[in-house]
Amino acid sequence: MQLLDGKTLAKKIEENVSNEAKELKNRTGRVPGLAVILVGHDPASQAYVGMKKKACDRAGFYSVTHEMPEDISQSAIINTIEMMNNNPNIDGILIQLPLPAHIDTTKILEVVSPSKDVDGFHPYNVGRLATGLDGFVPCTPLGVMKLLAEYNIDPKGKNAVIVGASNIVGKPMAALLLNANATVTITHIHTRDLSAHTREADILLVGAGVINLIKEEMVREDAVVIDIGINRAPDGRLVGDVDFDAVAPKTSYITPVPGGVGPMTIAMLLANTLTAAQNHAKEERQ
Repeated sequence: MQLLDGKTLAKKIEENVSNEAKELKNRTGRVPGLAVILVGHDPASQAYVGMKKKACDRAGFYSVTHEMPEDISQSAIINTIEMMNNNPNIDGILIQLPLPAHIDTTKILEVVSPSKDVDGFHPYNVGRLATGLDGFVPCTPLGVMKLLAEYNIDPKGKNAVIVGASNIVGKPMAALLLNANATVTITHIHTRDLSAHTREADILLVGAGVINLIKEEMVREDAVVIDIGINRAPDGRLVGDVDFDAVAPKTSYITPVPGGVGPMTIAMLLANTLTAAQNHAKEERQ
């Protein structure tokens, strides 16, 4: 069993991004800019936004956070997004999810300019991913693919089973693995006999948000297990969706929580924002 160390890889990626950002600034004068919209006072969302801000600072990016009250109107959010779409200093726009119940999340995500959609949630970028074309890819699944590549784990021809079918993780994860020539199965809350699927997985990817959902008997010998879940246990610890202590000895590779997929998500956000800045700099020269 070997741990897939996302923390170390994320640091390496962040250093590369920082160096490329300096080169971009020296060549064009452009500093990559990221704008975040944070609605309400959810502690987890505030913590994530804080981590993203620190990462931008380390990479030498310009960043701004638009903090909005819980009861803000949808039109006010849309106006702010459109203002950022038109701001040449902003390369990436990130909507911190979840949004309050009275806001139409789909509509909000559709307002973001596809060229600034560094989270990869706009239907334009979703469609390009599904058809194997270049575009912005959601940061968590992209981080998983970078982690697999770092450890020379090739999905080609492997049975990849995904637990969780969200638009943010499960569905884009499936598209990336399919594009990498894996045989992909997506399971979800309505799947009958989850174990029958997970036991067939050469690569098992779990992002359901349920503590210890995956038990030792649900995993085949020498499987690669990617735990995308991050949950707060009753004792305050951060834990994943996999019963790590029981499952890890059976695996060939496994991600720890924390320190596995989590750091990769933020590293990919920086990488996507840098790409957006490079694209915008190229457009300005044309």
